[in-house]
Amino acid sequence: QVQLVESGGGLVQAGGSLRLSCALSGRTGRSYAMGWFRQALGKEREFVAAISSGGFSKYYADSVKGRFTISRDNAENTVYLQMNSLKPEDTAVYYCAADKSVATITRYNDGMDYWGKGTLVTVSS
Repeated sequence: QVQLVESGGGLVQAGGSLRLSCALSGRTGRSYAMGWFRQALGKEREFVAAISSGGFSKYYADSVKGRFTISRDNAENTVYLQMNSLKPEDTAVYYCAADKSVATITRYNDGMDYWGKGTLVTVSS
């Protein structure tokens, strides 16, 4: 069993930065690819970024490429999402997800093995 707990959300002005964290628990956590998704009010959940279990492959949605960086520290069982140059349209609840396949994370918005409960990011203009 893998449990995911996100943190780091909050209120920030446009142009600012935040770093989200996702803590993994469970003895098999390190074998999972990880991803970040977000869901804005009234919109469908969308893919943001993904990272392979070893951390060598990373993938980003076009809307965040060049502004967001995903990383992981397997020694600390934590995945991060560094968000820079934030825009009001980045406002959403951000979810961490884990799956055996990084391809699944990049292709689908649902069906991952495990999900966190989310953390709210609000970007003011």
